[in-house]
Amino acid sequence: MSDLQSPAAPAGRADDEAPGPATAAADEPTPTGRRTLLPGSTLLRHLLVLAVAAVGAVVLLEITDPFTNSQLATLSYYAIAAGGLTVLTGMNGQISLGHGALMAVGAYTTALFLSAEEPLPLPLILLAAVVVATAVGALVGVAAARLHGPYLAGATLALAVGLPGLAIYFHDLLGGEQGLRVRAPRAPEAFDSFISAVSGNAASNTKWLAYLGAICLLITYFLLANLVHSRIGRTWRAVRDQEVAAELAGIDLGLWRVLAFTVSAAAAGLAGGVLALVVRLAAPSGFTLVLSLSLLTAIVIGGLGSLLGALLGSALLVFLPPFVTDLGSDWGLNDTEAAQLAPFVYGVVLVVVMIFAPAGVVGTVRRRWLTRRATRSAAGPSGG
Repeated sequence: MSDLQSPAAPAGRADDEAPGPATAAADEPTPTGRRTLLPGSTLLRHLLVLAVAAVGAVVLLEITDPFTNSQLATLSYYAIAAGGLTVLTGMNGQISLGHGALMAVGAYTTALFLSAEEPLPLPLILLAAVVVATAVGALVGVAAARLHGPYLAGATLALAVGLPGLAIYFHDLLGGEQGLRVRAPRAPEAFDSFISAVSGNAASNTKWLAYLGAICLLITYFLLANLVHSRIGRTWRAVRDQEVAAELAGIDLGLWRVLAFTVSAAAAGLAGGVLALVVRLAAPSGFTLVLSLSLLTAIVIGGLGSLLGALLGSALLVFLPPFVTDLGSDWGLNDTEAAQLAPFVYGVVLVVVMIFAPAGVVGTVRRRWLTRRATRSAAGPSGG
């Protein structure tokens, strides 16, 4: 299979300006004449970012209160699922409205494994949730490989509506409408020692779940970032942007679409497992169509094709509603009116972003930064 480079993508995507694996070495000057201290290898750069993000996560979780810790734990599973959806929609161009159902697969798998008298270690349970969701995603991806646009959206919409209903049909196993209670495992002693050594604070179960979500989020984004900047990511972009050219180059379009759906489903399964641990419940009411639409709006606001955009969109999804609700209460609204104000403001934010930043927040900022850098680079020789 030939390594097809992706042509320029249409407006509205934030990934196309991202550097590939063959970038300038650390000791080579940039187009503006400056030298960069970043490693030339994509893997090393991502490892550096991972280390910095890990330190930042520890600091953030230690300086915030328990309620904020719980919000950050919620952010972790939203961001994991949104990162997988970014690969599918932003990188490969497939619109999915069924990621909430794939999260349900991961959540119920986690709940069933934890309900055993002697459950497996937690990493193995989360890995099982990823494997089961990946298998379901592969089946859906094969069935939807030849669908495009609204037809694919309709197929995944049927998945989002129908799959959580299986919990009601198999109520003896999956708990019906009440769902399954999840017994979140206690934090290991090593975690207590780590928290005591880092900050001297108490290692509560809420903080343990927040750290667990942060670890899963960092690992997921590290793997997705390397995948996106590899030959696989370039092939996905080629399939997204120029199907005919990609097929003429020998790329099997259906195979690569199924691969994108499978990777995205794996992230959704892990997100569902973390959700089950944080919420301590796996029930059909938690995986409605609203969840899938929320994930889609998060990546649109942040920027299609950008993992950072998926993170920012998820943060807006988690922190904006309670902020607006508290603001409405301060303005004298009752609890019901303040709660109804939050989705209205979120909708206004979505409309404003689509009008004034159609490439999303990250895509628009990056595009302007690249434009300014290109302008300075062009003006350099004339100024000299």
